[in-house]
This record gives sequence, C-alpha cells and structure tokens, in this order.
Amino acid sequence: MTVASSMRTSVEPPVSRSRVLARVIATAVVVIVTVAVLGLFVARHLAEVEAVNDAVTTADLVADALVQPAITDGILTGDADSLLTLDDVVRNHVLSDSIVRVKIWSDSGRILYSDEPRLIGEQFELEGDELEVLADHRIRADVSDLQEPENVYERDSGKLLEAYRPVWTPSGTPLLFETYVRYDEVDRRSEGLVVGFSAVTLGSILLLVILLLPVLARLLDVLGRAQAQRESLLQRAIDSSAEERRRIAGALHDGVVQDLAGTSFALAASVESARAHGEAALSEQLAASAATVRGSIGGLRSLLVDIYPPSLARAGLSSALVDVASSLRSRGVTVDLAIAADAGLDQSGEQLVFRVTQEVLANAAKHANATLVSVRLERTATGAQLDIDDDGDGFDAAAVFARPTDGHFGLRVLGDVVSDAGGTLLLRTAPGEGTHWRLVVERP
Repeated sequence: MTVASSMRTSVEPPVSRSRVLARVIATAVVVIVTVAVLGLFVARHLAEVEAVNDAVTTADLVADALVQPAITDGILTGDADSLLTLDDVVRNHVLSDSIVRVKIWSDSGRILYSDEPRLIGEQFELEGDELEVLADHRIRADVSDLQEPENVYERDSGKLLEAYRPVWTPSGTPLLFETYVRYDEVDRRSEGLVVGFSAVTLGSILLLVILLLPVLARLLDVLGRAQAQRESLLQRAIDSSAEERRRIAGALHDGVVQDLAGTSFALAASVESARAHGEAALSEQLAASAATVRGSIGGLRSLLVDIYPPSLARAGLSSALVDVASSLRSRGVTVDLAIAADAGLDQSGEQLVFRVTQEVLANAAKHANATLVSVRLERTATGAQLDIDDDGDGFDAAAVFARPTDGHFGLRVLGDVVSDAGGTLLLRTAPGEGTHWRLVVERP
C-alpha cells in the first residue's frame, strides 16, 4: 500500500532525573567549550593589541632616548662617521631579542641607515601610512608584510611587528625611524591572557552550575511529583471508566436484556398457541414481533461487548477479541482474525491490546467506511505485536492529530493510554489508502 503520510502517536515520557542531569552536563560542556574558543580568540586579539601598543611605546622611547641624540646631518649624505656612531648605538642599545631590525628612511623612500648594511642606499616607495606619520608627526605599528621588497632580509625572522615614527636631524630634516619586533611576544601574551581568562570564566561557570544544582534538584522533584500526579489521575480516569462500563453493562444485562429475553420466550409461546388455534395472521404477526425482539437482544449484547467485555476476564483475550469482531461483523464488515494462542501478556497487557482493538475497530466501522478489517496478534521475542489493517477511506493523520474532531479525539487519548502503559502505538495512513495500526507491548 502506498502511504502518503504517517504519524506516531505518543506523549512525553516520564521525567528522568538521569536524563535531565545528562542534558545539564552536556549543556555545561558545550558552554565551557564555546567560552574557551571565544576566550582564545579574544585573548589572541587582546594580546596582539597589547603587543602593538608595546611596540609603539618601545619605538617611541628608543627614538627619543637613543636614536634621536645619535642622528647627525651627516646621515643625509652617508657620512661614514655619522653612520658608524649611529650603528654603535643601535647595536649596543637598541637591538635585542625582541627588536631584530632598525631602519631610518628619508621622506623620498631611501634607506639612510639600517643594521643590515645591504639595505643602506636602497630606494623604495613609501606607502600612505608611512607618509602620514611623517606629515602628522604620529607613531603607529602594524603586522609586517614580509613580501614587500624592503623586507627581503627579514623574511627568515618569522612574523614581525613594525613600528615607525618621525625623527629629525639637527638641521630639522624629518626622517622615518622604523623598528621590527618579533611576533613571539604576541604568542606569549596570548597564552597568559588565555590562562587568566579561562580560569576566571570557567570558574564562574562551574560556580554557577553548582549554585543551580539545588534549583535543578527542586525542579526535578516538582516535575516528578507532577508526573506521578498525572499518571495517578489518568489511572483513576481509566479505572472509573472501566467501573462505569461494568456498572452499565451489568444493569443492561440483568435488566433490559433479561426482560427482552423473557418477552421473546413469551412471544414464541404465543406464536405456537396461535398456530394451534388456526390463527395464521396473528401467528405471523407474533413471529415477526419475536424476531424483532431477538434482533434487539442481539444488538444489546453487541453493545454490551463494546461497553465492557466480560469474556476478557472470564474466557481470555482471544475470546474477547472474537466478541469485538462479532460486533463489527454485525454491521456488515468482514473481519479476518489471526490471534496467537498465547501472546505471553499479563493482565494489563491483555487489557491494553483489547482496548486498542476495540477503539480501532469502532473507528473503522464509524468513520472509515471499511468493508474488510484484518487483525493480527502475534508473540515476539520481547512481548507482543498487534497489527490492524482496514481498506477504508484513510485520513490525513497530521491534520487529525493537530486538530482532532469529536470523532477522532479518542484516538489521540488512546495514544496517551498506550504510552503511559509503556507500549508503542504506530499509525500509517493517507486519504484513500486505508489505515494500518501497530501496537507493540513489551513483556514485563
């Protein structure tokens, strides 16, 4: 059968403390990992900002305290003594494990001095930021682009930060002073910030989780009691319904059905008496009345089976299902039964199977316009499985369960009953494609 839609009827499972705790722990782990990743990113960014600021500050101090006093006008013409004096200051007081290169530029882009002699006299084009520093007398720092031609001799030094600011010759000529600082300082600062940030943040999260544990325990207790109350109310409703069915069935059986049975016997006797006296017309009328009474008795007995199956407790599940099928057959529906002799169910399991069969068959007769219904109950390795198929109209399961009408609301309640009993109820149907129900009951 082609199926256009399917629906599994179920309700929320009982509250599980272990499940809730597992979800809380999983959420905490996700939060901690997320915070750690974000913390690493933020710490890295902050470390780079601080390292850039340090490079700026260091370059500014070095320029004012060491380089500016050592610069003479002779640097403009490449005077050897001027360059030697400046080189002595740079090598002895400026270069270090952090500062690996020093360059001094003219405003035209010519390198006037560098601790790398091969760069002295080389001409390169100054970029906009560098020209702005010379024009505005500012200081700034950036990550070095080692692919630029002026950085050819720094490419083996790893990632670098370059800081530059203006300096002046004694005659007032502006020059660009540039230092290159190892990026390793950023990594060291990043590690320190990550450790500190992680300790504070993760400690705060763990403390929050610990503080929330009593609230969580209280919530679990409230949810558990609410679940127990709901199950108790549902069980009471089921028990009350069963008791009311039993009372109504007893009243009908001991009252109306017995009275009608007595009337039927009396009419049968009257039929024989009328025939004996040759009153053929009266005999036919009385016979017709007797047949009507017997039909009414049969209808009432079918109703009694629908209301409460006395054969379920007395004769067992198979007989009770036969009674339910007989009730459906009396309405002109063909019912094909295949019931396992021993489904291995306890009393509650048998009651669940009967309740589902009764409700589904009633629905097939009232709403599905079915002409053929198949009922299969078989024993499985872990319990029992009930399959009910009909050739009726079928329906849109999603729409019906989302907005149940009066005729289908019982099916939704049936799903709650099955779930609370620990079973699983599956539905497969589509408009024009019939309906298939499957009940799975686990053996206790």
